[in-house]
Order: sequence, then structure tokens, then C-alpha cells
Amino acid sequence: MRQRLIIIIALLVVVGVLVLINAASYVKIEQTADSEMSPDRSTLNAGATGTRALYDFLHESGYQVARWRESTDSLLSFNGPKPATIVVIGHTLVPFSESESQEILHWVERGGRLVIIDRSPDRNLLPSSGAWTIGAHMTTIPWTNVDPTNFEQMTTGVKPVSPSQPTLLSRDVKEIQPSRFAGTIIVATEKSDKKTSANEKTAGGETEEPSDESESSETPAPGTGGYGPAPEKVDLSGVSPAPVVNFAGDIGALLVEYPHGKGRIVLLSDPFIVANNGISRADNLELAVNVVTGNGGLVAFDEFHQGRSATHNELIQYFAGTPVMAIGGQFVLIGLMIIWSRGTRFARPLPLPQVDRRSSLEFVASMAELQQRARAHDLALENIYGRMRRVLVRHAGLNHHSPRTEIAARVALRSGINQQKLETLMRNCEETINGAPTNARETLRMVRQLRQIERALGLRTRERDAKQAAEKFDL
Repeated sequence: MRQRLIIIIALLVVVGVLVLINAASYVKIEQTADSEMSPDRSTLNAGATGTRALYDFLHESGYQVARWRESTDSLLSFNGPKPATIVVIGHTLVPFSESESQEILHWVERGGRLVIIDRSPDRNLLPSSGAWTIGAHMTTIPWTNVDPTNFEQMTTGVKPVSPSQPTLLSRDVKEIQPSRFAGTIIVATEKSDKKTSANEKTAGGETEEPSDESESSETPAPGTGGYGPAPEKVDLSGVSPAPVVNFAGDIGALLVEYPHGKGRIVLLSDPFIVANNGISRADNLELAVNVVTGNGGLVAFDEFHQGRSATHNELIQYFAGTPVMAIGGQFVLIGLMIIWSRGTRFARPLPLPQVDRRSSLEFVASMAELQQRARAHDLALENIYGRMRRVLVRHAGLNHHSPRTEIAARVALRSGINQQKLETLMRNCEETINGAPTNARETLRMVRQLRQIERALGLRTRERDAKQAAEKFDL
């Protein structure tokens, strides 16, 4: 017990030392401030570049919103409810792979609605619509010295933008306030791309600027707000594939919507409009609600590609950056060392203690049972008579080779026992031992007579044998 107490105290001391070391070596990592250079567009971020204000507003207003933390392949599965709109905001921490882009576009073809809010979105998420191609690029790059909480720095030289045409996305919106870092959406056709590539080639390999006649000959596309040339052929049998420009500023289009299969894709080129630092400006909130909610249904904000997937353990995330994880790992290591040390031999092997559980009567009981099963009555009588004859010889003062007549006469002379009966009993026992026929009843009768003579002479051989066996066991 004392040895175990020492081990327990030693373990407590080691654990205390480890805790002190972790507490002393722990350095708190301060959270970096939001910046437009490396923004965090997650709905869990309450900073300037986050979108938590929009998410909380939609949730409190009764809209069906959720944080989508599953991969894109879950959109094509048949298990669980599926969102009506997927919202991808900003440059994601986890980029879309080629397979993920194909999966989410396949989901849009089935009737889903994809909203992309980014200054320079992934081109794999912007498929062409008929003869039109859609893309976006940044015109002004935000530097590290830009404070996203400073409204003047974010909107210097930028005027509010009014809707280009009345659409569902511009409902109840008079004007919006974009930032000076908003991207430019480009809507073009394959025909214009071919003209551009042809004009760039000259006989000497030099580029040639397109003429004014070629630019003026292109007519505005219907429903595009005047951006992009008209396609050669428009399918009027169904939904027009032409992109619709809802808002356009001095630098170009800001909000474009176009169909893809049975679904639709919405592209907004400025996350400032839906971010915490810009959603309260002008009618940005009304536009954000129109763009995100669409025709209703469950709206899912993509958090999987924001680095907050459902595969992460919430408990581990809670203790991330604290010494609790290191202390837990050290506890596990100590436990493994204890288990290993308990199962490893420390010194030379020792034999197990042999406990003698056998009693002196087990042998007697076993032999008696064997003799009874074999009906060896003569053998049982020999064991009892042999010991009794030695006692009678010792009591008569004779030797072992004396005849039974002399032994019976001397015992009768000293004890008063009938000499004739004693001699007859001794003769019958010796004849039975030598092979005379007998049975269990006759053998038992002779044994009883021997016990009577033993008690009459006061020899008590069984008590003496038991006493000698006990003394031997004690030694």
C-alpha cells in the first residue's frame, strides 16, 4: 500500500509540473483584424468583412436560412432536405475543385439557384448561357492599409447606383452603395470574341485596334441593359438564355442574373453590399435580401468552403489555440506509458506461488473409493489389521515375528480379553488377507471387532495417527 501511495504522489507531481509548463509556455494568439486584402466572408464572422449581420437579419425576419457545412456531393443525394438557394460569398478559403464545380452546376441544372457574391469569382462556377459568356474581374485591388471599418476609405469617389431596369432583384431598391473595390462583370458572346481575336492579328504579327464601325454595328442584347452584343439567334420557345443586368455603375455591371438549365445563377460583383461594413448603407440591405432569398425556400450559406465544414469536431474547435489540447495529449501519453509499464516484466520471471490445498484425508478418501469400486476388501482389511497387529505386539511386549497364539495369550493375560476370540479374529483377518473368500459385510464385521479391541485396550491408534500428522504438517 505504501508503494502504491508513492506512485500516486509521483504521478500527481508529474501532472502538476506538466500543467505549469503548459501554462508558462502558452502564448495567446491574438485574432487578426479583418482586412479587405484577406477578408473572412463567413456568416459566423461578426467583423467588418463578415456576413453575420445579414444572416441574423434573415433568421430573425422569419426566412429559412441555414449554414451549409456539407460537401457539394450532398446536394445530389436523396437524403435529407435540400436548399433552394446556395450562397457563396467572397474568395473562399477552400477553393472549389473541378468535380465540386460540376456537382454544384449539375444541381443548378436540376432547378437550384446559385448566388455568387465575389469581385473575382471562380470561372468554373460561371458557365456560358447560350451564346453568352459571363465573367468578372477586379479593377481596383485593396491594399493592406485600407481600413474596412472606415466608410470613407471604402467608398471614396464612388456614387450610389440605381437599378438599370425594374426586375425582381431590384424590387424596393432605389439605389445601392458599392465600394471602390467592386468588380466588373463582363457579358460577351462568342461572335464578339471571334471578332476581337481576328482584329488582334495582323500580317506583321502586330495588334490592331477595333474600328468604331465594328463597335457601332453591334446592337445591344435584349434584357442585358445594353451590355454585350446581341446573339445571332435567340431561342424564343422557352426561357431566354440572355443574361439580365440589374445594376450597372460607371465601371460596368454589378449584378447579373441568367438561367442555367432549370435553375438560375446570380452574380453580384461586390461583397461590400452584403458584408457587415456595408449592408446598412443606402438600400444595400433590401438588395441583399432580394438577391439571397429569391423566390423563397431554404437559403444555405456555404460554410464548407469557408473552412468550417461539418467534419470538424466542435469540442476540438472550442479548445483550439489553448493548452487544453496539449494537456489532454500528455495525459493520454502518461496513460499509455502506465499501461505499457504494467504489462512489461521489470525483473527476472518468478514462479507463481504454489499453495498446497490438499489435506491428509484426500489420499485416504481416494484410496477408499478405489478399493470400494474394485471390491478389494482384503486390501482394506490389510491396512487396518497390519497397523492393529503392530500395536498388539507392542502392547504384549513381543516382536513382530511372534505367532498369533502367543500374542493373543499375552494380550489376554494383561487385559482380560478372551484369548480364544482374539486369536480367532486374528486368524480370520490373516486368512482374508491371504486370499480367503469374503464380502463387504464380513469385512466390516471384522473391522468393527478390531475397533472394539482397540477401545478396550485404550490404544486409540487413530487419534495418535491424527496427532502425528498434525505435528508433521506444522513442521
